[in-house]
Amino acid sequence: MESGERELYSVGEVAERLGLHVRTVRNYVRDGRLKAVRIGKQYRISRADFEALTSLPETGEPAAADIPRVRHVEVSSIVQIDSVGPESASRLSTLVTASAQSVRDTADSLRIQVVYDSERARMKIVILGGAADTAALLNLIDGVLGPGNDLLPTEGWETDRA
Repeated sequence: MESGERELYSVGEVAERLGLHVRTVRNYVRDGRLKAVRIGKQYRISRADFEALTSLPETGEPAAADIPRVRHVEVSSIVQIDSVGPESASRLSTLVTASAQSVRDTADSLRIQVVYDSERARMKIVILGGAADTAALLNLIDGVLGPGNDLLPTEGWETDRA
């Protein structure tokens, strides 16, 4: 069968046709924006579902004028915090994840992953989501860690690591 006659597309093929990253298409599937069928360990997207996403009949490469003008912006940020004790890391982790799960005006929710390395007293926060929500969360983190704010004390935790 020629590609124009195919009924099912892989995530990679859809990503290539739309000029998106494969992870973005997988996120569309996971979020329900793009319907897909799981066959074994892979997703397959029907031509009808592809057309529903793009609002265009699938005829191979879309012309530049035919590409939908709806933009999806996703930001990924990694925040590294040094010299943080385990209790403070736990408090900050709770604050960040609770803030990310709070009610937002947008349909896209933030995805957060927090890692704490007790040997190095280092915390990393990985944030994935929309630009405005990510910026708001980064401002919250900056406010909590900013000068003059004692919400996350650093004194006294060194003895806990010994």
